[in-house]
Order: sequence, then C-alpha cells, then structure tokens
Amino acid sequence: MQSQFGIANVWIQGDFVTRATAVLLLAMSLATWIVIAIKALDIVKFKRLARETRDFWHSEDFAAGLSKLDASPANPFRHLAIEGREATAHHRNSQAQLHDHLDVSDWVTRSLRNCIDEFTARLQSGLAILASVGSTAPFIGLFGTVWGIYHALVAIGSSGQSTIDKVAGPIGEALIMTALGLAVAIPAVLGYNALVRGNKHILSSLNSFAHDLHAYFVTGARVRAMADDTGASKVVAMKKG
Repeated sequence: MQSQFGIANVWIQGDFVTRATAVLLLAMSLATWIVIAIKALDIVKFKRLARETRDFWHSEDFAAGLSKLDASPANPFRHLAIEGREATAHHRNSQAQLHDHLDVSDWVTRSLRNCIDEFTARLQSGLAILASVGSTAPFIGLFGTVWGIYHALVAIGSSGQSTIDKVAGPIGEALIMTALGLAVAIPAVLGYNALVRGNKHILSSLNSFAHDLHAYFVTGARVRAMADDTGASKVVAMKKG
C-alpha cells in the first residue's frame, strides 16, 4: 500500500509511540512464526521416533530393541527405555537404602514418570510465547488505534476542518494498527492449538511406550528373581545330597 492512507504513511506520520507499537507487533509476529516452525519440526521428528518403537518390541532382546531406536540424545523413547533399565537394575542390585521400602513396580513407575515429566516440560517450552502473543496482540493493536485516533482528532481540531476527506485518512491509518494486531494474534492462536494437539499425540505415544516398558521390567524382574531362588534351592539340595 503505497498511497497516503497506507502502512508506510502510518510509519511516516506516526510519533514514537505509534512506531514503537508497530515494532513490538513485528517482533511478536517474528517470535510467533519462529516458535511455530521450530515446534512443528520437533513434532514431525518425534512422530517419526514414535514409529520406531513398533520394531522395538519385535526384537530378540532388550539390547537388540534398543539398537533399533534412534541414538540421538533428543530421542525421548530411547531415553525412557534406558531410564527404566537403569532403575530396575539399581533397585535389584543396590544395598540397603531408603527406596528398598518400595517394590520394583513403584520404583520403576516413579523413574519413568520423572523422565516423562522432564520431556513434557521440554516439549511444551515456547507455547507460553504463543499464548501470550495470542492474548495480548489484539490489545496492543487496539492501543495503537486509540493513540492514532487521538492524534487524528487533535490534528483535525487544530486545523478546524472536519470534512470526510480530512477524517478518512487519519482514522483509516489508525485502524490499520488494529488489523496488524489481529494479523499477529490469529496465527499465534491457531499455531498454539495445533501444537498442543501435536504434543498430546506425542505424549500419548510416550505414555503408552512407558506402560509397556513398565510391564516388561516388572515382569522380567520377577521372573529373574524366581529363577534365582529356584537355582539357589537346587544348589542347596545338591550340597545336602
């Protein structure tokens, strides 16, 4: 819009407050699109990593299954599997400690839940920016509109001319700030809702994988314990014989 009623004219005719409001809206818009792009790429990556867990349970043993998961440090599914394995081994092999009062099921559940909570906090980082932009950008644009109308009325009062050609330009330029506020807020709200839905899908897959891991580690620990007890009884029987 290169006319005297366009955005460029708002910048040229505006004072410090008007320009600061426009710069703030621009910064909020850039932050919105950067967060949306980064978090969207993360969701796509995590969905791909979630599909790898299908091959995990078709492996011969835990080590083989672990090798089928992406070894990147950002893989929450691999980190969850390792955390569950270490928690189970720590509970079974540690000396007398306070956590011995918990059975292996509660201990593994606690370890897996802590791992999921840490990933959830990392997954939801940045969403507060979108929520803040979506809720405040319209009001910032409205502030720019009110400020522009105020200066337009002051200019009209000073000149003493209130014809439509004198009013339409300043008022139209002021209303552009409202449009800019909505243009910033709408993508932020839509992006926030889309990212929340994507995060719920990832967390659902992660919780399902954690539930399967819990069943595997708890059942495996009990089976190994029973095998150890049976083996010990056989050794005792052989010595007595």
